[in-house]
Amino acid sequence: MPLAAGHRLHVVYRTFADDNGTDYLLHHPDWDRAELLARDDGHFMGPGLSWPEPVAAADNALPGGSTTDPNTRLLLLLPAFGDDEVPDDAVGRLVVALRARTGVEAPEPLASAVLEDQGAPGPARWTTAGHGFSLNDGGYSFRNPANRFAMPADRLSRVATALAP
Repeated sequence: MPLAAGHRLHVVYRTFADDNGTDYLLHHPDWDRAELLARDDGHFMGPGLSWPEPVAAADNALPGGSTTDPNTRLLLLLPAFGDDEVPDDAVGRLVVALRARTGVEAPEPLASAVLEDQGAPGPARWTTAGHGFSLNDGGYSFRNPANRFAMPADRLSRVATALAP
């Protein structure tokens, strides 16, 4: 999924016999490596995205990737999201995506439940205080500098810059 300034979000489905899951990566051609934002498998890691980040990526209308449809893009990125400050219009935005791309008969209660529980990581608090770029307090997040497995500060900064809405 293309982002501004040549960045790309990749949703990688692993289907190996003993290693299936989904990886959410961010990359730029000038970087030496892709940054793992979240992983959805038996050992979930995340959240990797605050609510404004997948919405901005879904709605940016940049060509490229497997789809340019904003509803599909949002649903693809949703498992990597976790945010305790979801705006009031988030349910409506998710309902539109669910109606457009699923056969769910009652998308409103599903959207509300998804945004309330937010999957494996649950909601995380996002802040820029003290760093100048977005970080969270998720116990399993690569974007939480308190975690021993978090990205170093320079990589956290470039990730936040690339994902800025």
